[in-house]
Amino acid sequence: MTREVILATGNAGKQREFAALLAPLDWTVIRQSERGVIPAPEEGMTFMENALAKARAASAQTGLPALADDSGLVVDALGGAPGVHSARYAGPNAQDADNVRHLLAALEPVGEMERSAHFYCVIVYLRHAADPEPLIGQGRWEGRILTAPQGTGGFGYDPVFWVPEQGCSAAELDPAVKNRLSHRGRALAALRTQLMAADD
Repeated sequence: MTREVILATGNAGKQREFAALLAPLDWTVIRQSERGVIPAPEEGMTFMENALAKARAASAQTGLPALADDSGLVVDALGGAPGVHSARYAGPNAQDADNVRHLLAALEPVGEMERSAHFYCVIVYLRHAADPEPLIGQGRWEGRILTAPQGTGGFGYDPVFWVPEQGCSAAELDPAVKNRLSHRGRALAALRTQLMAADD
């Protein structure tokens, strides 16, 4: 039987990634914006704190089990920035292109080979809003930051994130390959293993 789960995001690209990666579980993934959920403020100092706050808010407002992730880009030359501020790096109402421009400007004095970075993702699953034992998956994706965007796929910082083993940016990857390699894909795979075990 199909299970409905609320995804604490309004991002359609993220919903597609989650739906594809959770397809083996036969779940219907619903964006919180489709149910009128008021998003939780992202005030945590860590990715984990933000993910838990988002999942609790979505579950409390809908009565459904909830999935939430918090993820971001961690750039070594910038002391870990943008980190938990990745979505609003260029300001509170910043769009993806604004954040990319801001990142490239911050890295302008940094040499091409000193631009190591990784994406990090934590995903939590709550059975209900007061769930004392959330299931947690974490993932990391290593790469480096390009000097200019490449590719039109993906979202966020994908056009400037170089994937060495593929020889292209994350925005140039086939979606199925990206889902397998990405921080979110790895975190979801770790979580999916736990979800399947819990369903047995």
